[in-house]
Parts: sequence; structure tokens; C-alpha cells
Amino acid sequence: MNFIEELRWRGMLQDIMPGTEDELNKGIVSGYIGFDPTADSLHVGHLTQIMTLIHFQRAGHKPFALVGGATGMVGDPSGKSAERNLLSEDVLKHNVACIESQLKKFLDFECGANSAEMVNNFDWFKNYNFLDFIRDVGKHITVNYMMSKDSVKKRLEGETGMSFTEFSYQLVQGYDFYWLWKNKGCMVQMGGSDQWGNIVTGTELIRRKEGGSAFAVTTKLIKKADGTKFGKTEGGAVWLDAKRTSPYKFYQFWLNTSDSDAKEWIRVFSLKTKAELEAIEAKHEEAPHQRALQRALAEEITARTHSEEALQKAISTSEFLFSTGSVDFLEQLTDDEILEVFEGVQRFAVSKDELQQGINVTDLLAEKTKVFPSKGEARKMIQGGGVSVNRNKVSDPNGLVTADQLVKGEYLIAQKGKKNYFLLIAG
Repeated sequence: MNFIEELRWRGMLQDIMPGTEDELNKGIVSGYIGFDPTADSLHVGHLTQIMTLIHFQRAGHKPFALVGGATGMVGDPSGKSAERNLLSEDVLKHNVACIESQLKKFLDFECGANSAEMVNNFDWFKNYNFLDFIRDVGKHITVNYMMSKDSVKKRLEGETGMSFTEFSYQLVQGYDFYWLWKNKGCMVQMGGSDQWGNIVTGTELIRRKEGGSAFAVTTKLIKKADGTKFGKTEGGAVWLDAKRTSPYKFYQFWLNTSDSDAKEWIRVFSLKTKAELEAIEAKHEEAPHQRALQRALAEEITARTHSEEALQKAISTSEFLFSTGSVDFLEQLTDDEILEVFEGVQRFAVSKDELQQGINVTDLLAEKTKVFPSKGEARKMIQGGGVSVNRNKVSDPNGLVTADQLVKGEYLIAQKGKKNYFLLIAG
């Protein structure tokens, strides 16, 4: 597998430094990508770079994932219109540990010569004092060179300006590349296209300080066809941590992708071959309403990020909420997962003691709860066949609902029409 060719046909490649492809064709090459620990989880915006490292390793090369315990204290100005809040050392340590465990889901750390490695730049910066740094590093990079970078120009031309802290970021990141080149034999730094300036500063530092050669590759920034930011929803970022974004919501994010985005994204985020992807595209063209592209994308990336079991739960949840799936699968979920399934759905408390005796279904839906505003409206809709409890159609307005019907001994799922759900919680 040729790494650069793989990025190229997948539509991921943006910029490549001359000589990089030749270097990669010589044999196993070490390369790295940096991840900023600004939160205790990565989000789908980081997935492009995670996939870059996966392809790098699959091509036989050795990937390093750098978690920026030191650079996280500074903040990268690239693509930012204002300076970020700086995080404490304790928060950064926690974030770094969480990100490390996430990255280990995607990369193979025990596969021999090209096993992945995790590094933290705090390890080589913690004892590096300021005077030594400006003497050993700062003297090799001119202010003119640093000012020429787009990330610096845009901020200097804007209203917020740029602090010296942020201005120094490219020197700090440049030194990361130098340290990894010197101590780990890293020849290539990779990243998003907004990182080109920072990456090239590293190659320049290596050249000026040691007379050595180093290389750079950047990938295209993923955008949505409608112009909105990739990875953002009405509820905020889509996280890789299941506690922040449930596997069901994660699955739905990909499933709800537009056709044009799905065709582009599946090449970026899938490990399927070109022939396999072209077959899925052809299937999608034949019957777009079946959303073959979106399903293939959602299933593969949810299983890889979470697990096959989490994927199956997400599919069952989707089938339940959007078709005629049975309530039986709810028995396999935890209470938190059930509440997650019905997030945003109106909830009502009902008495378990009264359910032991049996509650008239009309009373339950119009008096004990407010599923219906009146008994008359409840009866009318029941008689019209528009009401279900636990997916069973209610036909008798005077029928009883009992505790035996409770899912997990606690829940009733009422439906008014096809899409209006109500969660009744017995206590």
C-alpha cells in the first residue's frame, strides 16, 4: 500500500513537501500528528487525522501520536479568531490520559517494527527553561519568517491581535518536530491543511539547526456541502467519548449525512477498498432512498469508535424509534441508556402501586399523565387506532394497563400517532 496514493484517491491529500513520497518509498518511515488536549475527549473533527495515522500504519510506516501536554498550555492560533483560555496542569494531565486511551482504539501499539507510539511534549518541555529555549531554538527562526505565516497574518490584521504566547506557538511546535526527528527518528509530520505553517517551521528548524531533512504532508479540511461546520450539530460537537455523545447519537450523525457529503466522507473515514466503495456508491445510485452510503459509513465508523455491540444497540434504537422495532431490546439497556434513547421525549411519572391494581388506559393517558389534554380526545384517538402502549395498539378505551406491562419493571412507552412518543416512568 502506497500511503500518499491512498490519501490521493481518497480525496484527503492537500499539500506535500517535495521529496516526501520518495522518502516514504524507501522503507519504514516514522511520522507523527499532534493532538491538542483542550478537552478530555477527541471529537469527529479529529477523525481525519486519526484516519491519516491509520493509513500511515497500514502502509507499513510507524505512527507517533503526540498529545500536546505542553502546547496545550499555550494554544494554537491556527484557524482561531481569538485567544483560547489556558488550562491548568491538572486539567491537561486528565485530558491527555483520556485522549491516549481513545487513540489506542484506533492504532495498533503491538505489531512489531511499525507499532504505534504515544508521546507527550510535556516530557521534553517540563525542564526546558525560557532562556535556554530562546537561545537554542529562537535564534534559528527569524521574526520575518514567523510573521509570514497565514495564521499570524490573519490574527494581526483582525481586531483581537495576538499575544506573544500564541505567537511563540509555532516555535514550540517546530521544536516538537525537531525533538522527535532527533530522538525518535521522525521524518514526517502530518496534519490538517491549517497546520502547514507550523509544520514547515519544524522542517526549517531541523534544516537550520542540524542541516537535516524532514518532510510534511497535510490533508484537506473536511467541510459540509451546505457550508456549515463539519462535526457540529444543534447540540454541539460530536464527541468520540460515549459519555459525551452516545453511540446512538454518534450513529445518527453519520446516518443523517447528505448524499453529497456521504460520498466524500465515506472515502475519508472508511477503510474499505476503492472497489468496495465504488460498489456501495453504485448500490446507492440505484436506490438512494435506502441510503446505502450513509448506512455503510455510520456502521463502520460507529463500530470502530465504540464497538460492534454499541453499533447493534444504536441500530436497534433507530429501528425502534423510526420503524416498528420491538420494545424487547430495551430490556438489554441500562436505565441511563433508556433515558438516552428517549432524550427530548416528554416524560411522566406514574404510580407503580396503582399499576399493580391496573389503571384504565384512558385515565392513564389523560388524567394520570398529560399525553392527551382530555379523556374525550384520548378515547377518540384510541378508537381511531392511533394509540399504542409498548408498541401494542390499544383498541379498547376502557382497557387496563398493569404493572406486568412495565419494561424492566419501570417504563411504559406510549405512542400517539407514529412519531409522538411519551415515556412513562413508574415509581
